[in-house]
Amino acid sequence: MSGDDEDRADALFHALADRTRRDIMRRVLAGEHSVSTLAERYDMSFAAVQKHVSVLEKAGLLTKRRSGREQLARGDVAAVRSVASMLTELEQVWRGRIARIDELITSPTMED
Repeated sequence: MSGDDEDRADALFHALADRTRRDIMRRVLAGEHSVSTLAERYDMSFAAVQKHVSVLEKAGLLTKRRSGREQLARGDVAAVRSVASMLTELEQVWRGRIARIDELITSPTMED
């Protein structure tokens, strides 16, 4: 991965590391929600929810648009797929390592 790709991965995983942000993502992937409606669901200030939404937006996981006085948030499915792709890539690396360890364990030793 290039440096830019690594920076993007850092931003994505940082954004998803928080429980509230993951919950917000579940909601906005299911459909567009106003930030004020999202804020009603959490035991925190509107400003705190707005900050969570901002972290998700900066990571590219959601987009916002204005509709009158409201800000509407929508999840970006392609960005979520890129996270899944990164995790699949990591899984393949580890499966390869495990397979090599298995081969070493089951191969006959030189002494046999």
